[in-house]
Amino acid sequence: MYKRLFCITALTASMLAGPATAAERVSIGTGGTGGLFYVIGAGISDVINKHLADTTARAEVTGASVENNHRVASGQMTLGLSSSSTLYEAKHGEGPFNVSGALDVAAIAYLYPAVLQVATIDGEGISTFEDLKGKRVSMGPPGSNAAVLATRLLEEYGIFGDITPRFLSYTEGVQALVSGQVDATVVLAGAPTAALIDLDSQKDMKLLSADPARLAGITEKYPFYQSYTLPAGTYPDITEPVTLINDPAILFTSGKEDQTQIYNITKSVFDHLDELGAVHPQAAKISLETATSTPVPLHPGAEKYFNEVKGQ
Repeated sequence: MYKRLFCITALTASMLAGPATAAERVSIGTGGTGGLFYVIGAGISDVINKHLADTTARAEVTGASVENNHRVASGQMTLGLSSSSTLYEAKHGEGPFNVSGALDVAAIAYLYPAVLQVATIDGEGISTFEDLKGKRVSMGPPGSNAAVLATRLLEEYGIFGDITPRFLSYTEGVQALVSGQVDATVVLAGAPTAALIDLDSQKDMKLLSADPARLAGITEKYPFYQSYTLPAGTYPDITEPVTLINDPAILFTSGKEDQTQIYNITKSVFDHLDELGAVHPQAAKISLETATSTPVPLHPGAEKYFNEVKGQ
């Protein structure tokens, strides 16, 4: 009888101990399934699942940057992807976070550039931003980061009041440009991007290059933006480098997340960038060299990892 009682007690103890050894769940807020946030987020979750023991990661479909900041800060998700500008505004309670107030978010890493590309067609008489005066410009979807950044750029040039803005999706903007309904269209995305690949295949595409002094004026006002040089050959018709403005994609978490957990997540991702880079050309641009160029402070766990690998 004593032997039987011992076995029952041991079985009960093992059942009670089960939850303590259950896999840690890591949810990653991304965007829509057709977007790059989802592709990169799914790639990150696969790397974590493969290389971080006792952890189950999952990329979740969301409304992207704004929603991700709210849900990560509230503890509904462990990690999120965000534009640099939205993460900065969340941290400081600005823009769409005026009502909710500042959120406790912290950066893990800069991922890849998302650049504002202003496209037109060769032969339309538009070679500079000043040439957009009096023109019809597709600014991107209404309320989007593209529309906000395009407005700020054209305001810096002093011409926003002299254009006719149209608020179209990237695909609609390209279609309108090809059909002559607009004179230029903007896309905020990693380059090359599908909408402009499509445009370049149909027409002789031109991308407008920004004046570095103008970009310096914007980055002084809005420190979450960065200047970026698009290499020649990114699209077949682009034969010279183009100076653009960058609102990069950032991987972030809550400031309340455990330091050891975030260290382990950061290590599992950045120790295996070759695997992550295989999921998409933009994922291949994720690197240790740019990882700490974030608009808000790094989470202590991520900072510890990058300090170690950089030998500090």
